[in-house]
Amino acid sequence: MNKQEVHIVALHFIQHKIDALNSIYQETLSAAASDDAKSSAGDKHETAVSMAQLEQEKITKQINTLLEQKRDLEQINTSTPHKVIQKGSLIETNNGWYYLSIGLGQVKNSSFQFFCLSPQAPLGKLLLGKKTKETISFNGKTTEIKNIF
Repeated sequence: MNKQEVHIVALHFIQHKIDALNSIYQETLSAAASDDAKSSAGDKHETAVSMAQLEQEKITKQINTLLEQKRDLEQINTSTPHKVIQKGSLIETNNGWYYLSIGLGQVKNSSFQFFCLSPQAPLGKLLLGKKTKETISFNGKTTEIKNIF
């Protein structure tokens, strides 16, 4: 596993999330348009329209957050090797692999899995500045840093 592969997988993962939310957004637009076409008078109609608008706003916020995370991820230079953990580091530990970039959680590929972790996350903050062979303790679990890429 190398940093460029992990980076690409993370980009595809976040794009997949964006595409899924865009699809849901389009479905809510279609449903709202369908409800509007029925145009039944009364509170029931008003409530349905209002609920659809709230759902669209919620989805729009989620999409915007993901787009911002994607921009952050795209700015990481994957060709720079790291000796000390910093944003953009791929970290091999005795408890798994971590990509210190954005907070996506566990990301799986057909051949490997890793955790996309934000430097602002509690575990990310503990990892920042650490070097190979150092250890951290998080949630009662000791983690040894094997390699940094």
